[in-house]
Amino acid sequence: MKRALFLDRDGVINVDHGYVYRQSDFEFTEGIFDLCRHAKSAGYLIFVVTNQAGIGRGLYTEADFHELTRWMCDVFAQEGCAIDKVYFCPTHPVHGIGPYKVDSLRRKPFPGMILEAAAEFEIDLAGSVLIGDKPSDIEAGRAAGIKHNLLFAPHGSTAPEERGARTIKDLSEAKMHCFGPAE
Repeated sequence: MKRALFLDRDGVINVDHGYVYRQSDFEFTEGIFDLCRHAKSAGYLIFVVTNQAGIGRGLYTEADFHELTRWMCDVFAQEGCAIDKVYFCPTHPVHGIGPYKVDSLRRKPFPGMILEAAAEFEIDLAGSVLIGDKPSDIEAGRAAGIKHNLLFAPHGSTAPEERGARTIKDLSEAKMHCFGPAE
């Protein structure tokens, strides 16, 4: 079985400016490419698992999300750390509009997206890593059986401590803790 690095998008891959859906608003988080190259060199697959309630709220479309995602994945590939797949959940149980007003098991804190990736790619979740910036990310990782759940709370962040998660202030902290030295 394979191991994987699961990343939340807004707040981990990019600075969370609130409902980011345009390339002009997308700012990569410092250290994200180095972390992902390290994970790849250690044999990990890379998955993005992201709630995208902005779609469900009508702030942007699925087409907008897919366009930005293609660009983001191209940048990761150019940086030598291709993303293996992006999973997203566009719904919101309270603020969703029309068909997007759903309490989906794919939406974090539920583990649906992680379990979908595990089944599709034969992932050893106990040997995998999740990095998120919200307690709901950590809850999803724990519910899926991921061993290393890291709460990314950069300096100046107001992210709360989360039981059962190690808090990191810098993405470089995740490298040695979870992946060991690069081969």
